[in-house]
Amino acid sequence: MISQTLLEARKFEEIAEKQISETDRPVFHLSTRAGWMNDPNGFSFFEGEYHLFYQYHPYASHWGPMHWGHAVSRDLLHWTYLPAALAPDMPYDRDGCFSGSALTLPDGRHLLMYTGVKKEYPVMGKEIQTQCLAVWDGTEYRKYEKNPVLTAEDLPEGASIHDFRDPKMFLLEDGTYRCIVGSRPEDGSGQILLFESEDAFHWSFKKVLAENKGRFGKMWECPDMFYLDGKCVLLTSPQDMLPKGFEYHNGNGTLCLIGDFDRETETFTEESDQAIDYGIDFYAPQTILTQDGRRVMIGWMQNWDTCDLHMEQRIWCGQMSLPRELSIREGRLYQVPIRELDACRRNEVSFEGVVEGTQSLDGFAGRLVDLELEIDVPDEAASYRKFSVQFAKNEMYHTQLSYRPHEETLKIDRKFSGSRRAVIHQRRAKVSLRNGKLKLRVILDRYSVEVFINDGEQAMSAVIYTDLAADEICFVSEGKTRIRATKWDLEV
Repeated sequence: MISQTLLEARKFEEIAEKQISETDRPVFHLSTRAGWMNDPNGFSFFEGEYHLFYQYHPYASHWGPMHWGHAVSRDLLHWTYLPAALAPDMPYDRDGCFSGSALTLPDGRHLLMYTGVKKEYPVMGKEIQTQCLAVWDGTEYRKYEKNPVLTAEDLPEGASIHDFRDPKMFLLEDGTYRCIVGSRPEDGSGQILLFESEDAFHWSFKKVLAENKGRFGKMWECPDMFYLDGKCVLLTSPQDMLPKGFEYHNGNGTLCLIGDFDRETETFTEESDQAIDYGIDFYAPQTILTQDGRRVMIGWMQNWDTCDLHMEQRIWCGQMSLPRELSIREGRLYQVPIRELDACRRNEVSFEGVVEGTQSLDGFAGRLVDLELEIDVPDEAASYRKFSVQFAKNEMYHTQLSYRPHEETLKIDRKFSGSRRAVIHQRRAKVSLRNGKLKLRVILDRYSVEVFINDGEQAMSAVIYTDLAADEICFVSEGKTRIRATKWDLEV
């Protein structure tokens, strides 16, 4: 039987989604069906479609008891909502079905693993977090009768049951299964635990896979691990980070560890670290290996330090990033928009020349835009001190990207985007010229901007809830800047 809690959520989301007009949503970024969305969950391919679940509170545009929302796509750009998949309706998950993953079993069933949460009473604020399963039976995701499958008894000494979440499952070549889970050890920082299983239903602790030891924030959330271009990549989202130059920002951020993995001993050896996204709004990414062999990542395009931005303006909150193709080059994680977006380009407009002062260009406008910019190194003929591109602009609003060549810093700034909240509005990244040029690809989708720098060497993301009437794009140069710019409308 379907629980009353899940039935009520489904009935509510059907009604609530009708209050959100088509123009009030992004066009090709998945947004919540109703209410609130955060972390992507269960990113997987099943029965001919890509499935993306997400942390979901359908009843309000703020965080609440977590459900799993559900959407499917054949191309990762066009999404169809399905009914909510999970609701907090069992004693072990009565206070939330938290983040997790999915895979297809050899018998063809779709298996979800998620974190079940129940609060301890009378100790307010303390949560018991366990790992639980749900299986697709052809009509519904049925919670496993032996849940939870990982509890306090399965944790290594010193690991907290209050911070034990976000399982990511893998099927190995030998037919066995592994799962990594975020954990908090005795020192209060983060670690990633590795569990093993013969059948994906009965799990046991294997080892501590990676340890923070106070280097990158505290608790490590939403881990993911995969092979890419001959390296092993471990992604996680640390809480309470401290800045490390321009590489990390204060607060809740993202971390990519690149290294090697010894299959015999199942040991991960770190070689380098970097942020995943250098902008304002990106957290908790998950990846998938597509049917044609690409490693594609999608993240929550928000974070816990900025999610109050929408409160006065929206009856919904939450959207996912553009799916990004990943690669390793020169020891770094590179990200570019999925190639399917290229086929959506229309109405090409180009400009090549020198910009000085504030300049608008014919044909450069819109809020569904793919913009490529190439900015030359300063020289005697075009020696600029700062170059900016402004978008989502009118006489009142704009968001801006600006580059200072002598500082080698790129800044995103949305303080004039229409926000009435004093949340984070600026981020800077250290960006060097490549072959004497700076290359930017700027993707606009109504209420967001994603910037891909130097062919994907870095990325910066931000949500912008600016009125859609603000659709101008202009260029601003202190001194003279030589640029090449090509803009397309996006028709998805």
